[in-house]
This record gives sequence, C-alpha cells and structure tokens, in this order.
Amino acid sequence: MTGAVTIVVLVYLLIQTGAGKDSSLWLINEGREYIEAPRWADIGIVVVMLIFFYNVVATFSKGKWSGIAGVLTLDLVALAGLYVAGMFYMTNITHEQFWWWWVIHLWVEATWEVLVGVIMAWSLMKLLGVRRQIVTTWLYIEVALMFGSGILGLGHHYFWIGTPEYWLTIGGFFSALEPIPLVAMVVHAMYDAGSHSFKNSNHPAVAWIIAQAFGNFFGAGVWGFMHTLPQINMFTHGTQWSASHGHLAFFGAYATINIAFFYLAIQHWRGDVWMNSDTANAWRWKWALGLLNVGVVGMTVALLIAGYEQSFIERAVEGSTWGGYFSAQNHPSFQSAMVWRWFFGLMTFSGLILLIWDLLTIGKGETRKAQEIVEH
Repeated sequence: MTGAVTIVVLVYLLIQTGAGKDSSLWLINEGREYIEAPRWADIGIVVVMLIFFYNVVATFSKGKWSGIAGVLTLDLVALAGLYVAGMFYMTNITHEQFWWWWVIHLWVEATWEVLVGVIMAWSLMKLLGVRRQIVTTWLYIEVALMFGSGILGLGHHYFWIGTPEYWLTIGGFFSALEPIPLVAMVVHAMYDAGSHSFKNSNHPAVAWIIAQAFGNFFGAGVWGFMHTLPQINMFTHGTQWSASHGHLAFFGAYATINIAFFYLAIQHWRGDVWMNSDTANAWRWKWALGLLNVGVVGMTVALLIAGYEQSFIERAVEGSTWGGYFSAQNHPSFQSAMVWRWFFGLMTFSGLILLIWDLLTIGKGETRKAQEIVEH
C-alpha cells in the first residue's frame, strides 16, 4: 500500500504532460480534484479496504463480538462502497459533481469519522480503563448523527453546482454535527477515569486524544458551521476561509488520532514500558504537542483573516470580478495574514521534526513497565 501511494504521488508530480485519453486515466491521472489517482490505484484502494474488512471479520469471528466491533465492520463496508462513487464519469457536470462529493464528503468526512470514533473508543478503554458502556453509547450516537445529519449535511456542497434549490435549506440545516459525540465521548471518559484516580501509563497518547477531540470539534464543527449556511457560503466559498476550515479540520480529526495511535503502538513495540511525564526526555513530546497545535491553530486564524478579506472585498464589495480578486490579494491585511500563515507553518514543521525525533527515541532504555489498566 505504501509503495502504491509513493508511485501515485511521484507520477502526479513528475508526469503531467500530454493529452488526456483512456491510457492516461488508467495510468497517470483521472483529472478530478482530490481524487486524481489513476484507475489502477482506485481499484487497489477498494481491494485493500476489502482485505482489511476480511481481516477484521475473521479476527472478531474467532473472539467476542461487541458494539465497537460491529460498528467497525459495517463502517469498513461503507468505506469500500462509497469510494466506488468516484470511479465513474457522467457527461453532465452537475451529475458528475453530485457523485464526486459522495467521495469527498461522505467517504472522507463520514466513514472515516466513524473509523476515528472506533479507534478513539478502543484507545480510551486501553489507556484509561473507561467503561465500555460509555464509549459504545457515544459511538452509537456518532453513527446516528452520521446517518441523521452527515448524509443530509452533504447538501452544503450542492449549493452552487446546479442542483435544485431545496438543497440550500437541507445543506444549511444538517451540517457540522458529527464531531459532537466524539468530544462528548472524551469528556465523559475523562470524568469516568477521574472518578477512578485517573490511572494512565501513556501520557503522550492521552494528550493527543484530547487534542483530537477539541481539534475535531472546532475544526470540523465550529469552523465548518461558520460558513456552511448558504447566505454566508455565497461569499466565503472558494476563499482562504475554506482553507482555514480544512487546515484545522484535517489536523484535528485525523492527524491527531494517528499520532496518539503511534504512541500506543510504540509503547507496545518497546515492551509495554512506562511512557509518562517523568519519562526520559519527556520535553520532546510536550514541545512537539505544543508546537504542532499552536502552529496549526495559528495557520487557521491567519487563513481565516485572509479569507475574511477576500469575502468582503472580492465578493461583497467587488462582486466576484477579476478586479475584486486582485484587490483582495493586494490588500495589506490579506498579505500580512499570509505572512503569518508562513510563520506558523514553520512552527508546525518544527513541531513535526521534534515529533518524529521523539517517536523514534521514546521508551528506549526505559525499564519500568506500564501499569496495567483494567476496565472499571
């Protein structure tokens, strides 16, 4: 899988010349934004999802099924199925965009969001001994909101692509609710763990899970709802406001939970050693946590300011003209915001380097064993 992704990226960066034809669609680039991967890679992604699904079902069938296992199994079916929506073409651009968003929104923001919920539920039981009933309840609420609001919330992508006007109401009302159960799950879990002396032997993982809960809530929830109403979106659509939302949502929803799981995996790889605040060189993970979160939030705010200038000058004042576009680009506030975005980008990169250093070294030489955490 890693090799296939590397090939796709290298081809995308180095081979982007020539006419589009059937062979280029299969071997080079499908040409659609965000799902540019060639057809062979599309098929490979679905096959890998199905293999993952088989492994999960085969594993759980030999053990004990649970609510979390059931949600994971059904989500993997949706994960493979929804990606197929991006593997065919339609001659009508509105129809094409309609199905394209099923991948960009439902595949990324719905099925992956549920997968994150599954990972978080298991991690909270593993790290804090949280009662299964608590995390399972919030996971079920997450799934209910995905079907109740996430699918209809897809409508906020249908505002300006030629779909019927009723999507303005549907898309504006049903949006940005999916992250709420995840932050509630973490808050409830922390309260439950606190009532049992808050025992934990992997502080970096817990810290990143907390960062995920609130990063996802603000990035995907607050920043998403900030410009999801059609009355606002007509001015913000396609500006740096969207990039602001994308930066915090992607980092808060996915990068953070992956980092938390890296620390869990490394602790197990090192032989379940102690990984807390008093671990040798603990300053590395703390500084990495701070630099990455402050850096991403800084970029988010800088892009929000730039997007506000674009929405006001380019859209509201100049009426979406080319003159308005260049007026917004040359405005001192926009240019200053982009400089700050560069500064906080450097801060984020510094945090990434420190994080990689810590992941490669944490737990080395540690002889203390991690405290066994049991479900309360």
